[in-house]
Amino acid sequence: MHTKTAHTNTIIRKRVIENTSCFSCENSDCLIKKNISAFEDSNLLDEKSNLRCKRGQQFIMEGAPVNGLFFVLKGTVKVFRTGINGREQIVRFAKEGEIIGHRGFGTEEHYSIGAIALEDTRLCYFSKQNLQETLLSNPKFAYDFMLFYANELNKSESKVKSITQMTVRERVIDSLLYINRKFGDVKGLLNLPLTRKEYADYAGTTEEQVIRIFSALKREKLIAANGRRIGITNIQVLKNEISEHNFYLDS
Repeated sequence: MHTKTAHTNTIIRKRVIENTSCFSCENSDCLIKKNISAFEDSNLLDEKSNLRCKRGQQFIMEGAPVNGLFFVLKGTVKVFRTGINGREQIVRFAKEGEIIGHRGFGTEEHYSIGAIALEDTRLCYFSKQNLQETLLSNPKFAYDFMLFYANELNKSESKVKSITQMTVRERVIDSLLYINRKFGDVKGLLNLPLTRKEYADYAGTTEEQVIRIFSALKREKLIAANGRRIGITNIQVLKNEISEHNFYLDS
């Protein structure tokens, strides 16, 4: 475990960059940004760090000690857990303004997830100690933090329900709609290029199954493909196919 701690700290030190002020940050949905007026008497904003990760670099090591939380300033991140036989299960994809590493904050001593930048990414890092001190002294921030956790729990329970009750095809469709809701599209193609394996790891199936289902959806003229990029050509039909599972709960 000491090795992982040293490795994690090395990652942080090597990529520290000049801080971006929270006051000038454009991520209006960020929990810190929403409460920025309440931090006047706190050192939270002064003691944060900005980090830079290149595409494909891992900045949270699964099992490493929880020393703080990461907020995505710019970029996209894959959050995952390692399952049976070392298989990767993607928990979610995070974008600007979202928090990473919160599932272990305050309840566990080690990160239960790993996180990898899917593109060049900038992060804001707040230490566990500074956050805990701010939560104890700031009821409004603590309340908003509680609401955030309640919403995350709802999403997690919805994800478990979808995995247990959906067919493989429905889970793959749900994954496409999730990416579309969260990241949108550019020129008819989803604005998050993923490999077929990454779709499989999020949907809880195999790469082979994803390839077969994508082929079927293309034959049905419900999606189109351009290399790794997928485009949804008939979103309403896909929504209708999984409407009984309340696909809109997870965003």
